[in-house]
Amino acid sequence: MKLDRPALTRAITRIAREAGDKILTIYNQDFDVKTKSDASPVTEADVAAERIILAGLKEVSPDIPILAEESNAAGATPDLSGGIFWLVDPLDGTKEFIHKRGEFTVNIALIEHGRPTMGVIHIPAKNITYFAEGPGKVWRQDEESVPQAISARVPPADGLTVVASRSHRTPETDEYIGKFNVAELISAGSSLKLCLVAEGKADLYPRFGRTMEWDIGAGQAILEAAGGSVETLDGKPLQYGKDGHDNPFFIAKGRP
Repeated sequence: MKLDRPALTRAITRIAREAGDKILTIYNQDFDVKTKSDASPVTEADVAAERIILAGLKEVSPDIPILAEESNAAGATPDLSGGIFWLVDPLDGTKEFIHKRGEFTVNIALIEHGRPTMGVIHIPAKNITYFAEGPGKVWRQDEESVPQAISARVPPADGLTVVASRSHRTPETDEYIGKFNVAELISAGSSLKLCLVAEGKADLYPRFGRTMEWDIGAGQAILEAAGGSVETLDGKPLQYGKDGHDNPFFIAKGRP
């Protein structure tokens, strides 16, 4: 399948922002919170944003199947055997959304034969968007300003900046962090952690806790395009299209 990558990147960026606008409308009013079968929370914003994203992706790429978090939870299982599919988390960081902390994102990634190759992460509460078209082609756009190219950094000699989950910190995470010379430790929510590594504001993000493919795919696409990596504990790139879509523990890093 031949893809017009620049056009698709523009399209998914626009779609993510449209979903983000809908999320903000709900964020600024009262909303109900429900619990899914896996005990994770879901709101009307998750569902409404996913509806916008699914419609947008089907319009711009009708032949590419879509694996989306809420549809998957409802039992809609697409055929991914072709090796190319969209991966969607309409509202990553639902706990941050519920607690009005602002650190929630819209995530869309293109998966090709097990690897994320293109992605967008939009932060509705800050109107900041990160998007990647491929290796070396990755940007951050603040509001309506001109997009700025970003790049992961080589770790500074005076110590690492490490980013960890705000809502899912574990003792294993702290034990791993303790092995390094850490100059600063940052707590952040959702896939924003991967963006911080991609733009050179952090060097390391270890995740010793449960994540799903849709939580990480867009962030991995952005970080790898910026020169970083997302690897399992045995040093292999994180793969997609797995049975059940659970991820193993992983380490996200900037440049070697």
